[in-house]
Amino acid sequence: MSPRLLQKSLPLYDSPVTLGLQTITGQVHFDSHVTTTVEVVVALVNALATAEAGGRPAVSPAGPEQVRARAEGALREAGARRAEVGVDEAAGLQRLAGRLREVFAALAEGREDDAAGIINVLLAQSGARPHLHRHQPAPWHLHFHPPEAGPVEGWTAGCATGLAHALGSEHAARLGTCAAPACERVFVDVSRNGSRRFCNTACQNRVKAATHRARGGR
Repeated sequence: MSPRLLQKSLPLYDSPVTLGLQTITGQVHFDSHVTTTVEVVVALVNALATAEAGGRPAVSPAGPEQVRARAEGALREAGARRAEVGVDEAAGLQRLAGRLREVFAALAEGREDDAAGIINVLLAQSGARPHLHRHQPAPWHLHFHPPEAGPVEGWTAGCATGLAHALGSEHAARLGTCAAPACERVFVDVSRNGSRRFCNTACQNRVKAATHRARGGR
């Protein structure tokens, strides 16, 4: 039977946003604008603020153009409608990714108060506030950044708002950092039982293989 999911498309910094309810499969869907913005958070952090990934040092972007390419790739990966950014804007998104990384690091260490404090600072700095806007002929839709905001300020407001909703809900523990050695990639756990520990199956299999070898297996 197909999952039943109530969906509505809203642009958040010109990106589609899904309003989701629990499906009959039990898979978790964050409500309101949270779905897309948290996906953007994960993509930005993994692309621009990760020192180790998959058991080895991550390759840092070599220069502003590579930073821009990674920033645009992260936005496209997350489904952003407008992914094109300039070099200066990409540098701003890289700085934002570093701050978002701090939120996941705090949560991984059980420091929810610190995570909330970082989010509150980002909300204040970006001037995040609900704002109804309309692009003809589309219907009215909700933004969480000032109408005049540029990409960096807009994504800061959107990402901070998404994390605030997630942290302020029963799903806060589903914002995770990979448990595999030498991997800092982050993820959102949307599984039924909330038991995800790894960023992907490659890291999961790597840990299983290491555990098997440590027990004397071949």
